[in-house]
Amino acid sequence: MVNYRFTFSYDGTRYHGWESKTNADTVEGRIEAVLTRMVDAKVDIHGAGRTDAGVHARAMVANGRLETDKTPEEIKDYLNRYLPADICALDVAVAGDRFHARLNATGKVYEYTLYVGAEKPVFDRNYVWCVPQGSILDVDVMKKAASYFVGKHDFRSFCGNNKMKKSTVRTIYDVDIVKEGDYVRMRFHGNGFLQNMVRILTGTLVEVGYGNMSAEYIPEIIAGMDRQLAGPTAPPHGLCLMKVEYD
Repeated sequence: MVNYRFTFSYDGTRYHGWESKTNADTVEGRIEAVLTRMVDAKVDIHGAGRTDAGVHARAMVANGRLETDKTPEEIKDYLNRYLPADICALDVAVAGDRFHARLNATGKVYEYTLYVGAEKPVFDRNYVWCVPQGSILDVDVMKKAASYFVGKHDFRSFCGNNKMKKSTVRTIYDVDIVKEGDYVRMRFHGNGFLQNMVRILTGTLVEVGYGNMSAEYIPEIIAGMDRQLAGPTAPPHGLCLMKVEYD
């Protein structure tokens, strides 16, 4: 069987996350069902990560082995013919036999979007976190706080899994925060992220922006390695996986 590399975009609003689950509608489950139908045999794919319920992706990479006479372009066309309108196959290509979307990934970029305007963002409501109206976020102090995240650290304080036994050390290359009109976009670039990590980093930065937490407190949170020290977990719908990097 041939190992294929896939790239998908999806609106995660109505799904219980990426990873296939029993008795739950997931993005991976939908894709596997279509591929299984195409080759008339059980197909398993492996994503570069496991986005939470409600989280979106512009470029999730996955791999899977198929036995088919179809060309990569024909596989892509078949996927897009039968996948629901909120999931799109952007690319299908033959990969090396040892390629694994998760194990070979060297970096990821996530973007979290806040809405700080006075009026309801009716058409963006599924893709932004609307912070309370009338609240003023200090973006400059948020940038200062975010600078403490850059580098190699143990991010246990920002992990949503309290029973995590594997290493919680990750490297963040950059955190870029930009205010564009009524929107504040935070882009996180790192070699990998823990469960809920970007959402907890976001929730912490918002607390700093409100003035409820000092930017200088961030190193203490990191050193404390205690989830209770960090801010709240931001809602999932403001988060989007933008890119997965490979060497």
